[in-house]
Amino acid sequence: KYGDFWKKYGFILVLLYHFVGWLFAGFLLGMFLPATSGRNTKMQRANYLNTTGLYSVVKNPLYLGNFIAMLGVVMSLKVWWLVALGSLTYWIYIERVIVAEEKFLTTKFGQRYIEWAARTPIFIPDFRLWRAPVMPFSFKTVLRREYNGLMAVCSAFFLMEVMVDVFVEREPVIYWLREDWPWAIMMMTGSTLFFGLRFLKKNTRMLHVAGR
Repeated sequence: KYGDFWKKYGFILVLLYHFVGWLFAGFLLGMFLPATSGRNTKMQRANYLNTTGLYSVVKNPLYLGNFIAMLGVVMSLKVWWLVALGSLTYWIYIERVIVAEEKFLTTKFGQRYIEWAARTPIFIPDFRLWRAPVMPFSFKTVLRREYNGLMAVCSAFFLMEVMVDVFVEREPVIYWLREDWPWAIMMMTGSTLFFGLRFLKKNTRMLHVAGR
């Protein structure tokens, strides 16, 4: 169905974003003291200018990834004007953040930042510029840092499915569970992973990696 196509396409976009985010976390978060200093327009912090990995092919990989994730969630609602409004709102907000960061980073890192910024695309990656990350991939770091995002995705899609099908279209809960059981399984799996990884992070050192 048309609606199911856009729902699944949006879900795939969000999963793609998280896959890239997991690679980013596994390779970079150990040495990553941000090249882009944070999602704010007032107080900036950065101790290291990272120009390898994803930062070698695009200036703002996290902001681009966040946009893809937001787009995927909004697309699943199947309302074209919400997609347009969400995209416009995101870009208006993030443009202010980027301007503030670039001003700060130019002041702090000077010519090195200017040269990197001049050759690196703002949002459309150029993989011809790729430079390998300086640290090896760490799956433990991914598990320790990314479980919140995974839970957010599961919760967002599950709640949208329930609200639209059960509360708006008035489907009986039993019928919804029979027809859309994969969403319920996804939510249960995501919740189990979330609480399990959170427990390990807070109460053990199983996910600890030296230097990260």
